[in-house]
Amino acid sequence: MSEKFNVLFIITDAHRADHLGCSGNPILKTPNLDKLANQGVRFTNAFCTNPICMPNRASMITGLYPNVHGVRSNGMILQPDIPTITQTLHNNNWHTAAIGKIHHQFWMFPFFSKIKSAEDISSWIDDRAKKAPVRENFPLPYYGYDEVELVTGNGSICTGHYIEWLEEKSLKVAEEVKKRAINYDSLFDLFCDEIPEECYNTTYVMERSIAFLERYTKGNYGDKPFYLHCSFPDPHYPVYPPKRFQDMYKPEDVILPKSFNDAKNLYNHKYLGEHLKKPPFKRAFLRESTESEVRKFIALTYASVAYVDFCIGQILASLNDLGHSNNTIVIYNSDHGDLMGDHGLLFKGPCPFNGVLQIPSIWKVPGLTKPGSISNSLISSIDYPKTILNLLGIEKKYHPPDMQGFDITPILNDPKMKIRDCCFIENDEEIGPLKSRLRHLITEEYKLTVYESLPNYGDIYDRKNDPDELNNLWYIPDFKEKKFELIDKLLHENLKAQTRYPKRIAGT
Repeated sequence: MSEKFNVLFIITDAHRADHLGCSGNPILKTPNLDKLANQGVRFTNAFCTNPICMPNRASMITGLYPNVHGVRSNGMILQPDIPTITQTLHNNNWHTAAIGKIHHQFWMFPFFSKIKSAEDISSWIDDRAKKAPVRENFPLPYYGYDEVELVTGNGSICTGHYIEWLEEKSLKVAEEVKKRAINYDSLFDLFCDEIPEECYNTTYVMERSIAFLERYTKGNYGDKPFYLHCSFPDPHYPVYPPKRFQDMYKPEDVILPKSFNDAKNLYNHKYLGEHLKKPPFKRAFLRESTESEVRKFIALTYASVAYVDFCIGQILASLNDLGHSNNTIVIYNSDHGDLMGDHGLLFKGPCPFNGVLQIPSIWKVPGLTKPGSISNSLISSIDYPKTILNLLGIEKKYHPPDMQGFDITPILNDPKMKIRDCCFIENDEEIGPLKSRLRHLITEEYKLTVYESLPNYGDIYDRKNDPDELNNLWYIPDFKEKKFELIDKLLHENLKAQTRYPKRIAGT
């Protein structure tokens, strides 16, 4: 066993911060994540750097804001020359592996046909894509990962190395999945077709993660410590988890958000109103919903989270049984949240609401975190890279240059410590006809959102006294001074986040 720490970095897709038993959810059962929280620190004020899959995932591997690493929206490619912490770890003798969803390159057919993606869903199953960087042509190392077992897609519309595994499990199910994957529109459905539990992508991530730990224990990687990126595509829609977990949660038992009936008021919102009247991009963003649909969607999402929790439990049990628990940092988080019926809406998309912006975050660091700790301190997903490298004792001179996050190690040691006075969130959306640019500022007391297309308009919510975000303080006369203070703070956070590339090359 290596004397250096290993890292097990577990991430899910579109998992809300309040969809955990340990965060107080009265219905959803997550015993394994609750147990992990009881062994480490759970953060109640963790936020994404961008509420979209690709930009935030790029920030979590580079430590840069999207305007710096360049992946400002989905449908792009993280340029291979952008330094990553996995490259740093590889260079410092860690064995790096990624199993599951990575999403550093686009999934859907490109606008420019000459640009190829290693994560394009159809390329993995389309004979015309033989020249694409897939299957035997998959490029390794991949953003610093020495080995990759990829899932690309969500729900029952997934390919990647997963499809090769599925072909061995069941040719019949594999052919059905291939047919769905050719139809990109299926990715924007609310629900998808059922897949047997033994063939589901969450099962794949669990099985392959445990197989990696077993290979590591046998000494296949020498005396190197490992960094394992374990990434579940669930609970992101389309949802239809294994049947035995569906039976645990009934739509009629779901508690609707207190803001559910607010959708009618949003038609008067200067930004959201237009999108509700003309839902953008196949109703895959900011979708107004009905009570029955929301109840069904939340119930199935609970089932998806419950199955992910079960699989995480199996992985953590394997980590312990194989003798690595005392030498492995375990981190759990999500890339962003989901509206889940907040204000009568579903999915994510450019909006000012907390359900999309706040994420779960649990850290267990042997010898540092105190069991059962809860921290209310503000942290951002952009803080993860710098913190991980510092926890692993890697000298700053070997870090990727110009990382913009904070080292939250002091909070891991003392949950009452404050490192940040705010979180700054970039939010660009470019998909189909939707081209939006929002900026969010989160302080301990307030949340501010401003819109590029709407001068002199924004949303301000009192986080402590109005957690359901029903009362916009922007136009309140008595709040004018505080509004200007928040806008000024947002301006300066935005300035600090802006890129300093390309580097100045002239002399002094």
